[in-house]
Amino acid sequence: MAKVFTTPLPAASRLWAQVGNADFIDGYAVESHLSPIDAVRIGLTLPVWASALLKLRNLILKPFGLKTEASDTGETAIFPMHHQDDRECIIGTDDTHLNFRICVFKQNEVIHMATWVHRNNWFGRLYLAVVMPFHVLIVRNAMRRIAAASSIASTPAAQ
Repeated sequence: MAKVFTTPLPAASRLWAQVGNADFIDGYAVESHLSPIDAVRIGLTLPVWASALLKLRNLILKPFGLKTEASDTGETAIFPMHHQDDRECIIGTDDTHLNFRICVFKQNEVIHMATWVHRNNWFGRLYLAVVMPFHVLIVRNAMRRIAAASSIASTPAAQ
């Protein structure tokens, strides 16, 4: 299976147009022949432990009026699609505490995944600090699943 590595999102990504000086952005990558949309589908199919964390997050944050809707589409979805083409998918939402986007970008048989966060206020700064360790675990797990799916799809028995 391909190794997950940290790397900046390629400069050709549309996401860079939103990134400001004080914004958070990370970047991970893995070799893969999957399309960006297939990588998004695999990456956002959360394992049980990550789904449980998301449910806990929603339970804790609902009284504060933050978005907690778990639907895949619509105005209230946590992960609505903002852009999709053959090389890139950008999903995410804007909320009172922060705005975020997850970008999956394909370049040279490498899938890049980056998360951009613009903190709108002190609560957004606090929120990001609290969720950061979980964010890293979830994204690295997603990238490993993308790598595994790519490995399975490229084996001779799968072709």
